Amino acid sequence: MSVVTPLKTAAEQALSAQFAAAKAELPGALPVRKLREDAFAGFEVRGLPHRRLETWRYTDLRGLLREASPLAESATISAAVRARVAALPTGGVRLVLVDGVFVPELSTLEGLPEGLSIHSLADALVSGRDDLARVLSGPGVARTDAGLMLNTALMRDGVFIEISAGTELAQPVTILSLASGEEERAIFHRSVVLAGSGAKATIVEIGESVGSAASQINGAIVFETGDESDVQHVRMITRHRPETVQVQSLLATVGGQAKFESFALVCNAGTLRQQHFVRYAGEHTEIGLRGVNLLGGSEHSDVTLVMDHEVPHGTSREMFKSIIGGEGTGVFQGKVIVRQHAQKTDGNMKSNALLLNDGATMFNKPELEIFADDVVCGHGATVAQIDGEQLFYLMARGLPRPQAEALVLQAFAGEAVEFVQDETLRDLVMAEIEAWLGAREASSVVSAV
Repeated sequence: MSVVTPLKTAAEQALSAQFAAAKAELPGALPVRKLREDAFAGFEVRGLPHRRLETWRYTDLRGLLREASPLAESATISAAVRARVAALPTGGVRLVLVDGVFVPELSTLEGLPEGLSIHSLADALVSGRDDLARVLSGPGVARTDAGLMLNTALMRDGVFIEISAGTELAQPVTILSLASGEEERAIFHRSVVLAGSGAKATIVEIGESVGSAASQINGAIVFETGDESDVQHVRMITRHRPETVQVQSLLATVGGQAKFESFALVCNAGTLRQQHFVRYAGEHTEIGLRGVNLLGGSEHSDVTLVMDHEVPHGTSREMFKSIIGGEGTGVFQGKVIVRQHAQKTDGNMKSNALLLNDGATMFNKPELEIFADDVVCGHGATVAQIDGEQLFYLMARGLPRPQAEALVLQAFAGEAVEFVQDETLRDLVMAEIEAWLGAREASSVVSAV
């Protein structure tokens, strides 16, 4: 009987060599080391995700990563890094990762609110706590994803946030993840947020690059929230080199009678795969996933999600807006699973895209897998151009076409942004959208001249 051994690409061979060289010094007690070994063994079998895999058919990571960049082993704290940290709006708790490594000296760790505990992930990995391997693994639907397996094997650091039961944080906790961009590096980081029963908090993630070199970034954040908790998550992935390749994963397990809302803004992110794996761990829970993708040039943004209704009386809402120009490519793959016993599930999923020119592309693939009979679930997807009647209405009142288009696009994106509950964060997101639209408007004016 012949055995077929798949050929490894140069990047896959390099990743195998990197793991073999680094695994002894990567942080982790024995259960974590086993978790790493098992994850990389799974990755070895699967290899880098490619277009022949249904869930990765629109984002061929094997084709994108011709070479694997050297692993980032420490934080490069340059003047540009310090300047970007200083430019962030003040308020709340700020946690800074540089090249995937937690930097306490740039973070605000003094005077933390009562009920809030923060550690580096590296410290948590060596702590030996009994629940760590389970928490890091996330929902079961996430455990066969090769991109996440690679993150599990090579994660070096991040932040570990614990919010005690009943704690209500008045201000957001912000995780600022900066790629120094001094040299081409591969960055693997993971953060964990544990929120106890009745906890209420807002977690903000900001991912940017401050240097001239492109990065290969594989990041993940894990949420585990208790019953009657209310956790808001806002992610902004901006200001990266066009050559940057990213995989960003969100894993969430949400308790009963709880709320979990996540919003993501993507612009100037290079090539990005965002994947969401969400599990209902209790009844009468409301979960919302929303986002805005602003794409130009040859940028690529893939939003792939799995919403797993395991218990009855769950409500889920997904809404993603994409504005695509240039040769940009948008992808939305949404799957809602309703298990056999998850009666009274209420799910709605929607993807809307506006294409600004003939070179722009959008792929939509919404899916429902329903094994229960007493549910209300639906999905919709649209791809269109800017409404000519809306443009005519604005231009007839004296607005030049670029400004008229910007107003229409702002309103289109704003439908998803309005679900960001914190007013300051909502204004910050809209400011980024307006800046992107303003740059496009200026470019349109120059082209017209």
